[in-house]
Amino acid sequence: MWQGKLLHIHTTPAVREPMVAQPTAQLIEGVGVEGDRYAIGTGKYSAFPDIREVTLIEIETLIALKRDHDIDLAPEEHRRNLTTENTPLNHLVGKRFWVGNTLLEGGRLNTPCRYLDLVTGKSVNDILVHRSGLNCYIVKGGQINVGDSISLDNASA
Repeated sequence: MWQGKLLHIHTTPAVREPMVAQPTAQLIEGVGVEGDRYAIGTGKYSAFPDIREVTLIEIETLIALKRDHDIDLAPEEHRRNLTTENTPLNHLVGKRFWVGNTLLEGGRLNTPCRYLDLVTGKSVNDILVHRSGLNCYIVKGGQINVGDSISLDNASA
């Protein structure tokens, strides 16, 4: 069984605004990350109904980008809310898992888009197919903190 860790939390109030590192964040059931663009309806894709309450990406993806393609994509650049370590995000679609004391459910894999290339000035869209993270529902909200453990919910095991 895997045991993951929350490495980074990022939010931004609006489209094209820089992502801001946070030591903690409040996850609100059915809404999103307090103060983040998708929770307040100012995200690039806010007008399109979808699963975007909280988005995650693996640090291992960023390491692979550097190792295999010599592209540095920093945690504040990937536009996801949470950066995880040792967490198999692609396997969590339809599964519930804990981030600290909050319960998330994997909704769908995130689809990379050219927008990320535009805002970063880096050609990562094609490389991130199937590695662009996970969009989740917030089943049980609460405060999360950098360093929180991430684990599969026993009912989803």
